[in-house]
Amino acid sequence: MEAKVLLNYGNYYHIYNRGNNGIDVFLENENYYYFLRLYAKYIEPIAETYAWCLLKNHFHILVRIKEKAEIIESELTYSTTEKPKTIEPYRQFSHLFNSYTQAINKKHHRTGSLFEKNFERKLVTSESYFRQLIFYIHNNPVHHGFVKQMSLYPWSSYETIVSDKSTRLKRNEVVELFGDKENFIFFHNQQQNTNDINDLIIE
Repeated sequence: MEAKVLLNYGNYYHIYNRGNNGIDVFLENENYYYFLRLYAKYIEPIAETYAWCLLKNHFHILVRIKEKAEIIESELTYSTTEKPKTIEPYRQFSHLFNSYTQAINKKHHRTGSLFEKNFERKLVTSESYFRQLIFYIHNNPVHHGFVKQMSLYPWSSYETIVSDKSTRLKRNEVVELFGDKENFIFFHNQQQNTNDINDLIIE
């Protein structure tokens, strides 16, 4: 079995998880909102987010794990009552998935795992990969046939990036990767070849 990549401080990662045995993990609109609230609670204190997309049975996130010195421990929340002895970024993702699973199981009268046990993570090592991953993540709803164009899908970071509304997403950094907002939109409206990042795509 392939060993999982560790989440090391200061590195960029494409993170993915799907429903256990392919089941849906978002059953109604409120589930998407609730997942994003939990994400803000557990993940934003330890990571910067550059792109995200939530689909019915899986999600994709592009993040930079903060350096240890950037993490303010008093801002951290855990799904267990006991404070861990050391701060491990991957555990924060576990807290997110566990909390979300508990809420969904309770509301929908189900038991057992909701997500696959080990979430996928791929280290991102170049700017071109980073740029193509942003496109890939935003294009996922089109790729899976949910919408005809990515701007029509409500559960991704695309509309946040092209808007001016307040956000914790690293919007300026993302736009700068493409030159400006117009080039960001133009790039996303073109058919992109993602063959170069097959090893970083998680499906």
